[in-house]
Amino acid sequence: MSSETPYCRMFDLLRQFEHQKIVFCQDHTIGLKAIIAIHDTTLGPAIGGVRMLPYKTEMEAIDDVLRLSRAMTYKSAISGVNLGGGTAVIIGDHRTQKSEVILRRLGQFVEEMNGSFIASLDMGTTSKDMEFIHMETNHVVGLPKSLGGSGDTAPFTAKGVFYGIKAAVKELYGTDSMAGRTVAVQGTGKVGEHLVSLLREENAKVYVSDIVEDQMIQVSNKYGAEAIAHNNLFDMDLDVYAPCALGGTVNSYTIERMKCKIIAGSANNQLADDQEHGAKLLEKGIIYAPDFLINAGGLLSCYAEIAGYNVLRSAALTENIYDATRSVIQKSLREKIPTHQAAMQIAEERIALIKKIKQN
Repeated sequence: MSSETPYCRMFDLLRQFEHQKIVFCQDHTIGLKAIIAIHDTTLGPAIGGVRMLPYKTEMEAIDDVLRLSRAMTYKSAISGVNLGGGTAVIIGDHRTQKSEVILRRLGQFVEEMNGSFIASLDMGTTSKDMEFIHMETNHVVGLPKSLGGSGDTAPFTAKGVFYGIKAAVKELYGTDSMAGRTVAVQGTGKVGEHLVSLLREENAKVYVSDIVEDQMIQVSNKYGAEAIAHNNLFDMDLDVYAPCALGGTVNSYTIERMKCKIIAGSANNQLADDQEHGAKLLEKGIIYAPDFLINAGGLLSCYAEIAGYNVLRSAALTENIYDATRSVIQKSLREKIPTHQAAMQIAEERIALIKKIKQN
C-alpha cells in the first residue's frame, strides 16, 4: 500500500470517539459492504439503526457510523433507558441495491455479535427490512406489528421532536402554543412529514424543503405548507428551523446567515462540529434542542418493544422529552454552556453512576 493515512485516521477516529468495537462486514458474492460500530455498553446492549446510503468513500461511511453510534449512547443515557449505543451502515443505494439477501447476510453478522448489538430502523431501511434481518437473528427491533414489533418508528420520532420544539418555544416565549409560529422543516421523509402534520394541527405556519422536489410538493399540498428552496432556509426570519434529513446543516456558513430563534429537528449530528458550532449558537442566542435528545422517540418505541411495554407506555416515555428538553435548556442558560454540552453532561453523569454500581 502506498499510504497508511486512511487507516491511521480510522484509529484516530476510534480513539477520538472512544469506541469499544468496530466490525467490518463484507460478502463480495452478494455485494454486501457494511460496518457495525459499538460505542458503549455500560447501560446495556448497544442499540442502533441500520442505515443504507451510497457513501462517496469508505472513510465517509466510517466517520458516519462512529458519530451515529456515539450519539446513540448519549440518546439512550439521557432518555433513561438501559441500552448502549451502536449503529450499522450498509454502503449502497437503498433504492437500487437493497435486497433480501443483503439484509439477511447483515443479520448473520449481527447474530455473530452475541447480543451486544441490537439492530433497528434508520435512513434507507424499513420495518420489512428488519423482518429480513430477523430471519437470521433475534437481536432486532422495529419489526412489523404483525410480528409483535412496534412497526414504523417515524411517528414516535416525530412526536418527540414536536415535544422538543414546544419545550424550546415555552422557554423562549413563556407559552408552548404553536399557533402562528413559523417553522421550516428541512426534509419531508417519513419523520419530516409526520412533524409537518403535527405542526399544522396546532396552526403553525410551516415551510418545507427537500432535495426530492416531488416529495416536497406532495407534502406541501397535503398539509397546506409552503414549499421553498433549501438555500433560502437560512435567510428566513423563523421561530424554528427543523432539520429532518442529513446532518451537518448547522455549520459556520449557515450559522452566520441564520435568523431563526430555535433549532430543533430529527436529523442526527446536526452540528457539523459539536464544540465550535454549539458555542456559536450560544453566542448568537439561538436555542438548540440537542438532536440526540429530541429525536429519541423512535428509540423509546424500540425500547418498549424490547421491554414488552404497550403503545401507551411508549407514548408516555416519549412525552418525557418535553421536560427533559426544558431541563437541558435551563441548565445551558444557568451555566452559560451550549445546550449540546449540557445534554452530554447529563448523559455522561448517568453512565458514570451506573458504571459504579456495575463494578461492585
